[in-house]
Amino acid sequence: MAGEKAFHKQKNERPVDIQAGQNFSADDLKIINNGTETEKLRVLQITNEKDLTVLTTTSVDLKFDDPSIAILEKRMFSTVQDPEHAGVGIAAPQIGINKNLIVVQRFDKVGEPFESYINPKIIWRSKFIRKGVEGCLSIPDRREEVLRSNTIRLQYISKEGKIKEENIEGFTAVIFQHEVDHLYGILYPDRVEEAQKEEFEPLSDKMQFYIKPNTLRP
Repeated sequence: MAGEKAFHKQKNERPVDIQAGQNFSADDLKIINNGTETEKLRVLQITNEKDLTVLTTTSVDLKFDDPSIAILEKRMFSTVQDPEHAGVGIAAPQIGINKNLIVVQRFDKVGEPFESYINPKIIWRSKFIRKGVEGCLSIPDRREEVLRSNTIRLQYISKEGKIKEENIEGFTAVIFQHEVDHLYGILYPDRVEEAQKEEFEPLSDKMQFYIKPNTLRP
C-alpha cells in the first residue's frame, strides 16, 4: 500500500526506488504508438464502465529510462492542451496506461510550462488546508470544492535517473495532489467524500490575496 488512500503520516510514505519499476506493456505501447507524436490521446471517462476500472486501479512505477516515455509525454502534452478540453494536468491512467507518469502545468514557474514527472510521490503535506474548485478531464460536466494541503514535498525520478525533491505550494501544489491521486486510483469526488467525514476549523486570521487583471485564477 502506498499510503495515499488513507494518508496519516507526514512524510516518507514510500520513497522513490530507482531500481523498481516496469517497462511499458504491449498494451501500453499500442496506445502510445497508435498515432503521431503530437496527436492527442483519448481521455478515459468515469461514465464508461471499462474506463472506470482503469481509472480506479492503482498504477505501478515506471522504468525511468523506458524509450517510449518521450513519445508518451509529447502525446500527453497535446492531450491536456487540447483547446476543446484544455486542462492543467493529466495522469497516465487517464489515457489508459496504469503507470506512474503525470503532466502538470507549473503556474509557479516563469512561462507556466507543462512538465512531466516520473514516479512522483508526495512525501509530506502541510496541515494548512485550502479549499478550491476542481474539475477533471475524466469527469464530464462536474466541478466541486475540494480540500487540499497548501504545501507539499514532492519526490520523483528525473530522466537521468536521479532522485529529485522539491517543495511546491499554492495552486500548483493542488494540481500535483490531484494528478498523484490518479496514480492511486483516487478521483477528486473521493476526496470530497473523505473531507465530509472530518472536521476542519477555519482560520480566524484572514489573509488578503491579490492578482493582476486578466490572470488565470486558481
